[in-house]
Amino acid sequence: MDSDLGFFCLLVKRGSLVATAQELNLTPPAVSRRLSALEDRLGVRLLNRTTRRINLTNEGEVYFAHAQRILSDIDDMERLVSSSRAAPKGLLRVNAPLGFGRSYIGPAISAFSHDFPEVEVQLHLTDRPVSLPDESIDVSVRFGEMPDSRLIAKRIALNRRLLVASPSYLRAAGEPIYPHDLTQHQCIVLRQNEAAYGNWRLSRSGRTETIKVHGKLSTNDGEVALNWALEGQGILMRAEWDIAKYLRSGRLAQVLADYQTPTADIYAVYPERLNLSAKVACFVEHLRNYLGQHADGPSPTGSPW
Repeated sequence: MDSDLGFFCLLVKRGSLVATAQELNLTPPAVSRRLSALEDRLGVRLLNRTTRRINLTNEGEVYFAHAQRILSDIDDMERLVSSSRAAPKGLLRVNAPLGFGRSYIGPAISAFSHDFPEVEVQLHLTDRPVSLPDESIDVSVRFGEMPDSRLIAKRIALNRRLLVASPSYLRAAGEPIYPHDLTQHQCIVLRQNEAAYGNWRLSRSGRTETIKVHGKLSTNDGEVALNWALEGQGILMRAEWDIAKYLRSGRLAQVLADYQTPTADIYAVYPERLNLSAKVACFVEHLRNYLGQHADGPSPTGSPW
């Protein structure tokens, strides 16, 4: 059927049977017979033709308009499918959170650029997630669940939120035993995005408690909050990727380890239209491998510190 669509569109664009015959290396009578066969199959007349020129009928205009759109869609589909096997190249626009982007995504992109030199990467670091697909971003790195079903989300790393404090703070203030004990402690509060700040949710055995915590110090910057915790200012809830190396070194200790907090798995998110893009597929796989092998990442076994 698509051969008939292509034939008819060529005929209209060339404007005559003779020009179309020359293009297809056929005789004008052969082109005329093929057009007649198409009209007979459809049961309508598509063209009014004379020796020198042709004109579209009303039915012909409808057929031509739809034929052009269908052929364009077929071209787009074939280009998209073939690009999934092509070498990655072109512009790739990436968004990531400020702290995680500086520490991990920036270095990951440097390694990616070395492996795929034909891809030009633009990295945008922001303090809140960008809106996809409304903004000009191809891949966004995000934490936690993805609420937008229009997007494809590929998990690139496991991640947990943990409660931590410095050993010096715990020696001075004591260690909380139950979630409610947090109300008696100095808690370092992060004010990020639009979420209600200072509400910490902890779960165990199917039961979840929401604790409204307080403290002398709060900030919208995760790195500042982490430094305060390292300096013994209080208890902090932070993603495992940000604190794993300090837990290993003993500069931080986990608090209320028997309780779970909301997960913060790391995802690469992109619009569905880019699902077969070679550069996106290669970049997402690169991120998964890079984070999986990173020495500062969480323990792969999830074992206690």
